[in-house]
Amino acid sequence: MKGIVRKRMTEWRASGTVERISTPTKLSRARALGYKAKPGFVVARVKVRRGGLHKPKIMGGRRPRRYGYNKLTHGKSEKWIAEERAQRRYPNLVLLNSYYLAEDGKNKFYEVMFVDPTNPSITNDKNLNWTADRAQKGRVYRGLSTAGKKARGLATKGKGSVKSRPSIRAKGRLRRH
Repeated sequence: MKGIVRKRMTEWRASGTVERISTPTKLSRARALGYKAKPGFVVARVKVRRGGLHKPKIMGGRRPRRYGYNKLTHGKSEKWIAEERAQRRYPNLVLLNSYYLAEDGKNKFYEVMFVDPTNPSITNDKNLNWTADRAQKGRVYRGLSTAGKKARGLATKGKGSVKSRPSIRAKGRLRRH
């Protein structure tokens, strides 16, 4: 599998940021996350540039003591960013899940799976008809995907995660009153 992916990566680098593909590259992983080979499923490969955030460096004069531009990290994972970019390309579809595919020195590649909530084969499936609900539209932007929940600190339960529920901001409001 690794050899196949490494050969294909040269093509992926030259391709666009979001590319629709006919079948998942890692079929076993896709099936574990809910993929089914039937109408209504859309799979897209997304390319995300690696690396953290960078602030423009202060040139000339003095540098403020706690300015901080070396070790800045994004509040979102690269996987979550990939899901958002793919959702922008396909706004009428509902995000199902995504998984890591490969990486090189410059990019990380993810595959994102979508479901068409208007397709009869999806609405008649008892495991997937929840996607037809209007509340599921744009769930990736609200941090409701698996990657989004993990970044928000909702992947863990119990001791140590008390301050992250229902959300970090809501918990702060609760503590003030």
